[in-house]
Amino acid sequence: GQPKGAVLTFANHFWSATASSYRLGLSPEERWLSCLPLYHVGGLAVVFRSCLYGTAIVLHERFDLEAFDASLDRDQITLTSLVPTMLHRLLTLRKDKPWPASLRHILLGGAAATAELLAASRDCRAPVATTYGLTEAASQVATLCPEEVLRKPGSVGHPLMFTSVRIADEAGATVPPGEMGEIVVSGPTVMTGYYQNSEATAKTIRNGELFTGDMGYLDEEGDLWLVQRRNDIIISGGENVYPAEVEAVLRQHPAVANACVVGLPDPEWGQQVAALVECHPQAQVTAAALLAFCRSRLAGYKQPRVLDFMEALPQTASGKVERRRVIEYLSRK
Repeated sequence: GQPKGAVLTFANHFWSATASSYRLGLSPEERWLSCLPLYHVGGLAVVFRSCLYGTAIVLHERFDLEAFDASLDRDQITLTSLVPTMLHRLLTLRKDKPWPASLRHILLGGAAATAELLAASRDCRAPVATTYGLTEAASQVATLCPEEVLRKPGSVGHPLMFTSVRIADEAGATVPPGEMGEIVVSGPTVMTGYYQNSEATAKTIRNGELFTGDMGYLDEEGDLWLVQRRNDIIISGGENVYPAEVEAVLRQHPAVANACVVGLPDPEWGQQVAALVECHPQAQVTAAALLAFCRSRLAGYKQPRVLDFMEALPQTASGKVERRRVIEYLSRK
């Protein structure tokens, strides 16, 4: 859809920076390595926070893997923010090379981290802190620190100080722990609204709460688990299909490096499940073999009806898979 401008105040960023420092810790020697685009809230928040803290930023114009890796080892970096694709490439490059002693946290957000990526991070002792945030809440909403990630891989932890999170059903009522629904955020980091878009504001902010459009659940300990964007859910024959579940199954195949699952219009079922797959270099697998692999692991309505391959999945500048381009590509098949 058309981009919407989120109106964020100084207070939004101030309380976000304050809460983040309580969760992550803060030192006068802080050096935050930043490579996310500054038009993205994840990159912009690093600048605002470092200014408020009076600490240093090591600012890269873009994510250049080798330059980023060299900076980690050379520049006494203590914090950095990455999306899963960036971390995957960094782990592949570093292999068994030790992480610098100065590095306390690799904030990992932008999309739900896969079990495979978290396992690889654990095996090489990368100090990954899984996090969930969004532009409309001035970035960070919840974060799980590295020692807890080992205990609860996949969770993004408790909400930050001052922020509250609840899970709502389609009527807006709170659901019990363990039940999935829409993530609803409240607190002083929530935006004032969308710029000159009262209709979108009214849909998103209700009674002072931010209805994020993201799906997840809270466990019995109050930790948040992110599942899927509501807009990405596929409804096929009246059944909900969560792309993240199908993508996780596809990635279990040894030839598959990454996958993106989307819904394509279908006259009979409403939508059909479609998958675009990126294989590991030199790995070879056929569409028929992958479909057979899925059949033994997924219910019938969740199985891809369209499957194709691409050398590298299309990505946005912030490192997320660009689902719109995946839909356009698969629609032509």
